[in-house]
Formats: sequence, structure tokens, C-alpha cells
Amino acid sequence: MPAVTPRPARRSRAYVRVSGPEAVDYLDRMLSNDVPEEGSTDALLLTAKARVIAPVLVWRRGPDDVLLLTEPELGDVLRTQLTRMRFAAKCEIEPEEHTSTIVFEPVSGIPNRDYGLPAVEVLDADIGADGEETLEPLRIEAATPRFGREIDDRMLPAEAGLDERAVSFTKGCYPGQEPIARQRHRGKVNRRLRVLDVEGPPPAPETAVVFGEREVGRVTSAVPGLALAYVRVEVPDDAELRVGSAAARLH
Repeated sequence: MPAVTPRPARRSRAYVRVSGPEAVDYLDRMLSNDVPEEGSTDALLLTAKARVIAPVLVWRRGPDDVLLLTEPELGDVLRTQLTRMRFAAKCEIEPEEHTSTIVFEPVSGIPNRDYGLPAVEVLDADIGADGEETLEPLRIEAATPRFGREIDDRMLPAEAGLDERAVSFTKGCYPGQEPIARQRHRGKVNRRLRVLDVEGPPPAPETAVVFGEREVGRVTSAVPGLALAYVRVEVPDDAELRVGSAAARLH
């Protein structure tokens, strides 16, 4: 982790507001995690087969007012899916426009757990901030999956560690709960998202991870010196790996 506090940095987002007397009850029936009494939590909107439609940061803005923050390309998808399933629930679902700045200082904002350091997401902040690319090394070192990179229709939430941070196993029913619970009961996945130390230039996404003569994983994201990859669980922690033509080790 960095020896100095990182500077504020912009983060691209889409925002969907769910408000009204049944907003919280409706979201509790749709999302993989409970809407918090206050503050924020991570959650997933899933298909019935537990494939991720959208990862969301759920911010309880008021008793009947919840703001969902997701990836910029998923705002319309999130709003459309929630609207389609709303039926008679007394709540309004509408997009909002904001800007997000990740701040690594004790200021007022939405708690954010993506970067391995205490951070808040500040909306509409009029402060100097770096570009989003400066957050990428922190995200990778924290092994935080991102939609379109680590999160796609090939992965299970448990493989990306999302069952630990974005799923409640004590809440009521929601789409995808049964396969999530079955996976938890089995207690085993074949691969997990891991951080790699990689020599040389950053490998491209989908570059194979090789142990001995066997392909044991694939890269999803990379910056100089570090990569995220799905790696078979049987690979030893001290294994000498290859990523493309470069030497690599589990971080």
C-alpha cells in the first residue's frame, strides 16, 4: 500500500435513485445485500442463475431514499431491470446526474471499500482531483473486481470474492439466492481472483497464467508490476508462474 495518502481522484459512475414508502423493502427483495440503516454497503443485482447484472454501491440517503451507484455503462440496465420487476411496489426509480470523487481523507461522503484504504466517495465535489487511472493500482492491489473486466458472464460471485463483501446469507429471498446459497454450502470454487506480481510490461487481458506446462488462469486487469487474474485454487501460494513471456508470482 502507498506510504503517503493518495490524492483525490475522479471515478466514473452512473446513479439510480429509488425512493418512496416501499423503496427499502423493494430493494431488499431485489439485491443480494440488505439496504443499510445508514451509510453504504456493496450489493449485486443478479439473474436467477446468479450471474451479475450490476454491482452496486447502496447508499441510504434517507428513510425512504436510496441512491445506487454503479458502473457508467450499467445505469440504464440497472434502472430498466428494477423498473421491470417493480410491479405494485410503491417506489420511484429514476436516474440522477452527479460526479464522484474518491477521497482518502476523513471527510463527509459515501464510504467506499474498493481501494484497500479508508476512503469516501464525495458527490459533486468542487476540488482538484486526478484522473481515474490513478485509482487502478489501488483497485488491483485490493483485488476489487470491476464489471467488464473481472465481472462477466463467465464468473461466479464467489470466484471474485463478492460473496464476502456484497452478499448477505441471512436476508430474505432475492433473485439468484438459491445458486449463491448452494455454492456457499459446497464451500469450494475451482478458481479465485488473485493478485499477481508480474515482471515487465503489464500483460493484456486474457493473457494466460501458466504453472509448469499447464494453463491455470487468465489475466483480467494489469498495471506495471501488478495484475489481477483468475487462478486455479490448487496452485500453491509460492508457485513460480508465467504470464505471457514474463515471470510472475502470487502477491
